[in-house]
Amino acid sequence: MNNAQLNELKQRYVASGAASPATQFADRAENAELWDADGKRFIDFAGGIGVLNIGHRHPKVVEAVKAQLDKVMHTCQTVMPYEGYVRVAERLSQLTPVRGHAKVMLANSGAEALENAVKVARAATGRNNVICFDGGYHGRTFMTMAMNGKVAPYATDFGSMPGNVFRAPYPVPYHGVSEDEALRGLKMALKTDANPKDTAAIVLEPVLGEGGFYAAPTSFLEKVREICDEHGMLMIVDEVQSGFGRTGKLFAIEHSGVEPDIITMAKSMADGMPISAVVGTDKHMDASGGNSLGGTYTGSPVSCAAVLAVLDVFEEEDILAKSRALGDKLAQRFSQWQKDFACVDNPRNLGAMAAFELVTDKQAHTPDADLAGALCKRAREKGLILLSCGLYGNTIRFLMPVTIGDDVLEEGLAIIEECLTELSG
Repeated sequence: MNNAQLNELKQRYVASGAASPATQFADRAENAELWDADGKRFIDFAGGIGVLNIGHRHPKVVEAVKAQLDKVMHTCQTVMPYEGYVRVAERLSQLTPVRGHAKVMLANSGAEALENAVKVARAATGRNNVICFDGGYHGRTFMTMAMNGKVAPYATDFGSMPGNVFRAPYPVPYHGVSEDEALRGLKMALKTDANPKDTAAIVLEPVLGEGGFYAAPTSFLEKVREICDEHGMLMIVDEVQSGFGRTGKLFAIEHSGVEPDIITMAKSMADGMPISAVVGTDKHMDASGGNSLGGTYTGSPVSCAAVLAVLDVFEEEDILAKSRALGDKLAQRFSQWQKDFACVDNPRNLGAMAAFELVTDKQAHTPDADLAGALCKRAREKGLILLSCGLYGNTIRFLMPVTIGDDVLEEGLAIIEECLTELSG
């Protein structure tokens, strides 16, 4: 079927809240390129929203998935466990920088991982409250919608959210929130809303994802760790988007040296297969009773095979070094754009987790969400998939595969330059 026929089916049968506004339909993909149902080629700078750090259909992952399909597709690991689950748990335990010996539970999505992290924290502390941050994004389930630091479009139409979730400022100096102000807001939340003796955890992204790709300073993360220790609260780090090599380390928190109690992960851990994980200090992970964590599909055999293959690829192809090199290339180009275009400002990156702002006034840092939307639309017309994000909708973020070829990367960056020239002229 072609794009037009598929769009007719979409409009007739797919719920409008779930339907993509895009009119092209993916037909096949390879590394950083895909082709739609009409045969048009696209360069992918979105990576399925950060899921494809090692590219579409990495051959080693495809091979591992096919091999697993010939053995076992599903048993539900609580009914009949299998090797893949415990091997993934072993490797994540060895690689994840939490305090002490780590234990693991596998789930299906980033939101599900965050839900379970909160469950673990509540069981481990006997407390209910959770503190999150402005601009944070943790998912679309009810608990994670309550935890998100942005209302629209995630929670606008769905009534009351769960309680016991409180908010603090995230340090974004470009938009007027200094590190000192963020810490003052966090301490004030503990005084005015979330009594520390009733607070189970502080949950934060070391680099905001949907919130705009702002990295928290090491000193801020260290102070959050100190506050958690002072009050017996757990520090939960959400690495769903920033993890698995995006920032040049396996996890973004490693740049700071801070060891949280729990880390959640998903997205690029299986190169597109649905799986997530909660990895935490053993005494916390073991706090709840038997059969209290899990689900029918959690840690499916096929997804576990993909995770193990991804981890092998990271070692064999030195993906972390490639991420750092890609980040350097993007930083150099962004710096040039900041000089060349009056609308481009605040370029930033941590490894290949890179972004810049579109503004109407660089001095006032005035966000230009309309231009961001227009840029993404024009880029799509020229064959480049590009995403915006941020609390103000004016950040252009880059999530192309770390494995992207230099020629394809340059082609995509040239399209952005063309679009910026056309739209800002």
